[in-house]
Amino acid sequence: MAKDQMLKKLEKEPIGRLLLQYSLPAVIGLAAVSAYNIIDSIFVGQWCSPYAVAALGLIFPVMNLTVAFGTLVGLGTAATASITLGQHDYPRAFRVLGHCVVLGIITGLLVGWAPLPWLHEILAFFGARGEALEEAYNFMYVIMLGFPVSTCFLNLNHLMRASGYPRKAMMSLLITMVVNLAAAPIFMRVFDMGVAGAAWATIAAQAVGLVWVLLHYFNSRNLLHFRRGIYKLNGRIVRRILTVGLPPCLLNVCGCLITVVYNHLFLEFDGDMGVGAFGAVNRTLFFFVMIVLGIAQGVQPIAGYNLGMGKFTRVRRVLRIALIAAFVISTIGFALVQLFPREILELFAKEQDANATKLIDLGAKGVVLFSYFFPLVGVQVIISNFFQAIGRPVMSIFLSLTRQLLCLLPCLFILPRLFGEDGIWLSQSVSDLISVALSLVVLRLYLSHYMPKKDHALSRIHDEEPGSAEPQTPESRHA
Repeated sequence: MAKDQMLKKLEKEPIGRLLLQYSLPAVIGLAAVSAYNIIDSIFVGQWCSPYAVAALGLIFPVMNLTVAFGTLVGLGTAATASITLGQHDYPRAFRVLGHCVVLGIITGLLVGWAPLPWLHEILAFFGARGEALEEAYNFMYVIMLGFPVSTCFLNLNHLMRASGYPRKAMMSLLITMVVNLAAAPIFMRVFDMGVAGAAWATIAAQAVGLVWVLLHYFNSRNLLHFRRGIYKLNGRIVRRILTVGLPPCLLNVCGCLITVVYNHLFLEFDGDMGVGAFGAVNRTLFFFVMIVLGIAQGVQPIAGYNLGMGKFTRVRRVLRIALIAAFVISTIGFALVQLFPREILELFAKEQDANATKLIDLGAKGVVLFSYFFPLVGVQVIISNFFQAIGRPVMSIFLSLTRQLLCLLPCLFILPRLFGEDGIWLSQSVSDLISVALSLVVLRLYLSHYMPKKDHALSRIHDEEPGSAEPQTPESRHA
């Protein structure tokens, strides 16, 4: 009965209200995740040296790389469980839960602990050197030491959301954010641990989150819960999980590659303080991107269900409302960084010496150039995720890669040679403009040729792409 009422809401309830109900938990949860990086950066900027801020910028691609391998399992198990539950194959869904635990531990040990003996060399490869290298090592050593905890927490939290508990999954992220906010001053100031204290605060917060999530799975009244006989790995299930988790993993790897290119360019033109400035700018704007991604997650079940029902007018309406909301959110971010660039950068670095002043000056100038077309970024994010929601993952991945790789990488090789350090910052703006224009063209062509303007009794829209009608989850398309 409850399931029928939920489906009827997707079909009948006003789209605006429905989108708010589905988006709000995702927006809050993703904003909490983004707040991790911002909180750490602000505390480090206020209580540590400018080289510590530069260190956070240098380790950002390393963090992205570890997250990429984490999503390979986390988002893969979430999507697989969602599909399996939709097929009412509950024994297999329980086995997916067991795989989530076992693969999470294996991934955490391989990605977190195995590289520790070569961590100095890894950080040097990504551009760290001198004082920034030591600060980066102090932070990253703790993060990688606690990576099995982080991986298990995030993977099980993805699975919690996919199995029908989005508010609970949101609460676990909010709890970790609050604990991180409270623990960071204690580790950094009271225990005088510096940048390593910020890392310990993050791991402590995720350990608390893991306890919260484990309590959920130990409760036998919940749909999926721990029980005997579900932890033996099965080759077919493992392949399925890794296959589904591969697209978001690849997108994170591409993001890592781009950040490495950025860091090496800033080291060439401005040294460590240029890297620190870029890290602060990137974290600030990424917060607004995460909010837009939350809206995109809310679009997924509404668009997917109504498309299957042949209610194309509702699909078009939820897309239109989401595009407007994303444009407004990204415009707010644009206005803040354009009007208060220096004030924002001063949160990440206290003016205490020449290095801190240089970091603030570079970031305040750079964020203005970096965000010229930021109001359009929300539009591009919604369009690429919309294609994933309606069962067109290839188009979604292509549009996502267009912004991250196909447009941005050539700009990073050309514009700095023409305009110096300004060209580095401008590369993102030029890439945003090109990728948004391409996304709008692709969307218009798709809506004109493949999505009728009037409702039909049943949609056959997926017949042209065999296998694309397979149910998708927010996790399976988050990139």
